[in-house]
Amino acid sequence: MNKRLTILYNLWKRLNGDTAYERYLAHWQQAHAAAGDKPLSRKAYFAAETQRKWNGVKRCC
Repeated sequence: MNKRLTILYNLWKRLNGDTAYERYLAHWQQAHAAAGDKPLSRKAYFAAETQRKWNGVKRCC
């Protein structure tokens, strides 16, 4: 039963975006760490994602 709850909890976290920053850091380590830059802070990451999500075309067609 605990294993099922853990799986559901992890799925819930992934679906609502709670793991987005951790996934960003993992991607950054693999793809961008060699450039010498630092990754975005959690606050800056979510601000950038909010801007990306809500700015731009706002139409259905």
